[in-house]
Amino acid sequence: MITVIAAIAQNYALGKDNDLIWHLPADLKRFKKVTTGHYILMGRNTFESIGKPLPNRTTIIITRNKNYFKDGCLIANSLEEAIEMAKEEEKIFIIGGAQIYKETIAKNLADRLDITLVHKSFEADVFFPEIDPKIWKEDSREDFTADEKNKLDYSFVSYTKVN
Repeated sequence: MITVIAAIAQNYALGKDNDLIWHLPADLKRFKKVTTGHYILMGRNTFESIGKPLPNRTTIIITRNKNYFKDGCLIANSLEEAIEMAKEEEKIFIIGGAQIYKETIAKNLADRLDITLVHKSFEADVFFPEIDPKIWKEDSREDFTADEKNKLDYSFVSYTKVN
């Protein structure tokens, strides 16, 4: 099963200047819990914004640079190659960035969307593709209000592909 996992704003904003726009500890904790023990696929820019392989996960970096190398990571030169490398895994997570999300959704490669929806719009330079209700059915939602640790209202929303 291939799951796209992302934190997005109401206006589909993902980030600005190769960084996250907000800090939500609950989202980071959930991301760690959900992805630990699995393959995570990401573009090179996303990897470089993180800076290192995430512990207890197999990291596949997608880049067109045939000479790219990072210790502790697998390298793929296309999204399809990355998925092929992880195909024995029961759960594969696509964790970004915008270009990889767009390609995954446009090519109809994902089975699920696991979205943290931040209840605010932000200025951004990268955006998540629009979630089409004809393609994606919401199957669970947990809503949370801002508190001392998480300064914004947010929801964890899961979608399953229709058909």
